[in-house]
Amino acid sequence: MKRKHKVYSRPKRPYDKKRIQDEAVIVEKFGLKNKKEIWKAEAKINVIREKAKSLISASEDEKSAFFGRLKKIGLDVNSIADVLSLNKEDYLKRRLQTLVFEKKLAPTIKSARQMITHKKIFVGEGIVNSPAYLVRTDAESAISLKNSRPKRENPKLPIIGENVNGE
Repeated sequence: MKRKHKVYSRPKRPYDKKRIQDEAVIVEKFGLKNKKEIWKAEAKINVIREKAKSLISASEDEKSAFFGRLKKIGLDVNSIADVLSLNKEDYLKRRLQTLVFEKKLAPTIKSARQMITHKKIFVGEGIVNSPAYLVRTDAESAISLKNSRPKRENPKLPIIGENVNGE
């Protein structure tokens, strides 16, 4: 079994007031569980940026393939400069939780997260229970709400104080 490594890095200055306030706004806007999710998104964007920097001197075919992969994820990029200007909010907009809320399948961003974790959301043919799932652009239209089972009719319950035998 491979060892799991952290997919994020903590901030260098843990008590930077401006960063804490900015992260609190992002947590509220995207309905995140904690700030670790912001740091993960930032790490993913940094990986994408590093790949773009290494492709500066690469051929046009490699660049267009890279841009194609990013467009499938839903990041609208056409050049290396566009990739380098990406930020964590662009990445967070592609999460399943955000898209469920934007499609009005849930009344609030927090309830969208709860619906996903309770397995009420389909993406295509399968149920996804991870709010951090990155939705590809071709699967974005296939996000749907799980049909709830029809409620069965309860037999009429006797009223308290009424005799059940009709006496």
